[in-house]
Amino acid sequence: MLGTQEIIFIALIILLFFGGKKIPEVMKGLGKGVKSFKDGLNGLEDKINGEEKTSTGLDKK
Repeated sequence: MLGTQEIIFIALIILLFFGGKKIPEVMKGLGKGVKSFKDGLNGLEDKINGEEKTSTGLDKK
């Protein structure tokens, strides 16, 4: 688990690498990447669940 000092240290390193103006752009890109990853996982999960239904005959009426 990260403590407060470690988080502050990491934040300072990021600030030095990217500068104050670049950080919002980096975070926005990171957020889009995480959202895309979650959407991909949800799509894969839906596909797997759909295949399970068809193989067990649960979707037939």
